Amino acid sequence: MLDWSHCPAVERSPDKVSGAWVFKNTRVPVAALFENIESGARVSEFLEWFPGVTRAQVDAVLEQAAQSLVSA
Repeated sequence: MLDWSHCPAVERSPDKVSGAWVFKNTRVPVAALFENIESGARVSEFLEWFPGVTRAQVDAVLEQAAQSLVSA
């Protein structure tokens, strides 16, 4: 499991989306990005569908995921 606590683009609160990791200042779960990509969506489409999420946040999340593979 990824440790999202080191990614500045995300946050988690028990009061928000049942404590799931979400993009900071949104209610969009980080998992939604990966689910959409797995379903064939492009990042540009994801950003269009979830306007509260920024490209910088998506890039930071993808970088965090990539770094977890290197250190695994």
